[in-house]
Amino acid sequence: MQRIGILLFDDVEELDAVGPWEVFGAWAHAHPDEAEVVAFAAAPGPVRGAKGLRFEADRGLDDVGRLDVLVHPGGMGTRKLLKDDAHLDWVRGQRERVPLLTSVCTGSLVYAAAGLLNGRPATTHWGSLDLLGELDPSIEVRGDDRFVDDGDVVTSAGVSAGIDMALHVLARLAGVDRAREIRHYIQYDPEPPV
Repeated sequence: MQRIGILLFDDVEELDAVGPWEVFGAWAHAHPDEAEVVAFAAAPGPVRGAKGLRFEADRGLDDVGRLDVLVHPGGMGTRKLLKDDAHLDWVRGQRERVPLLTSVCTGSLVYAAAGLLNGRPATTHWGSLDLLGELDPSIEVRGDDRFVDDGDVVTSAGVSAGIDMALHVLARLAGVDRAREIRHYIQYDPEPPV
């Protein structure tokens, strides 16, 4: 059983959280013996997305429980988190407990600020690639990659790239056939209409 936690915070980019939730949630719904997905925030309760969508966090940092995968979304709310010592300490603590840390969009900036991407390849939203390198010049910034898998840390580019990252992680955890099943179910076919 894989337990996946998706972090929520004020001004989180909605699709950064909801895209991976759709992938992992569809997996957990279709195969409840294989996965569970939880949404959590600093404290249980309402969270406001970057474009006004309201979320409800089921749990807080203190009661989220064991995680096998942490998804740290991005959005303008990450700018505040980059300077939040308590949050950065919490993220560092997750590195010790959670086997797989993932990020979507500017969530990787938080990992960089916490020192978790030191000497690693990583990516982020195209508009924040320079900032990623400024936060930690040892990072091998990969601006052309949709996601970067570096073993125990997987970062993805902006917004919709979180869906691709989540499908990749699903393939790692449950196999390519399972990932294809879920991709088919959510009818995800990344061929833009324009």
